[in-house]
Amino acid sequence: MTEASPEQVLKQALKASQVWWQDMGVDAPILPAAQVKPAAVLKPVKRPAQQHTPNTPDISAQMTKATEQAKAAPTLDALKAIIEGFDAGVLSDHARNMVFARGNPDADIMVIGEAPGRQEDESGQPFVGPAGQLLDKMFAAIDLDEDDLYITNVCNWRPPGNRNPNEPELAMCAPFITRHMELVAPKLVVIVGGISLQALTGKTGIMKMRGQWQSLDINAKPTPAMPLYHPAFLLRRPELKRDAWRDLLAIQKRMSG
Repeated sequence: MTEASPEQVLKQALKASQVWWQDMGVDAPILPAAQVKPAAVLKPVKRPAQQHTPNTPDISAQMTKATEQAKAAPTLDALKAIIEGFDAGVLSDHARNMVFARGNPDADIMVIGEAPGRQEDESGQPFVGPAGQLLDKMFAAIDLDEDDLYITNVCNWRPPGNRNPNEPELAMCAPFITRHMELVAPKLVVIVGGISLQALTGKTGIMKMRGQWQSLDINAKPTPAMPLYHPAFLLRRPELKRDAWRDLLAIQKRMSG
C-alpha cells in the first residue's frame, strides 16, 4: 500500500471537517486546497575569502638578528653595510635609501635624531632638509659645525607616509643605534626630539625633559646626554627657540668645562 503524501493527508482532513460541519447544520465554505510548501533548502553559507597579507618579518626574530649582526660589526663601514642589507620590513621596503650618518665620526659630540624625512630619504643623509638646516644654524650659534659633530638617527629608514616609527620598529632598530654609539664613543650625546628621547632613555615628554642632563651607558661608561627640541618642532613653534638656546649654551659649557 502506497503511503499518502502530506498534501493528500491534509486534503482528506479538510474534507472530513467540511462533512462534519454540514451534518451539524453549519454552512461551511469550500476551503481552497492547502498549499504545502516544500521543505526549505538551506543554501551553503558563503564565507568571505581569507585575506592573504604579504609576509612581513617577525619583529622579535628581526630584533635577535639585528642584535647579532650589530654586535659583529667591527667598524662603522661594516655597520653601515649590515644595515643596508637588513630586511626591516615595511621600513626598508618603502624607503628609497638607508640613511646612516653625516659629519665627523671622530667628533666628541654625537647628535641623534628621530627618523629620516623625504629629503633625507632621497639624499641618504640625515638632517639635510629645512629642519636639518635649522639644526646646523643652532650649532653654528655655539661655534660648532660638521667637523665638530657626528649626526645620525635612531631609525635609519623613512617610515611610510612620513609617519613616526612605532615602538616595534624602534625596538628593531635599537641594536643598530646602540652599536653605532659604541663605535663612535662620543664624549657627549645630543638627543634631538621626543622619539629619540624615548628610544635612548625610555623617558617620554620632550617638553619637560629638554634641558635636563641624562646619562647613557656607552661602552660601560656613563655619557652625558642633552635632550633638545627637534628643529622641525621649532619651525612650528619659533617662540620656543629661547629654550633651545639655553640648552645649546649648556652643551657649550659642558664641552668647554
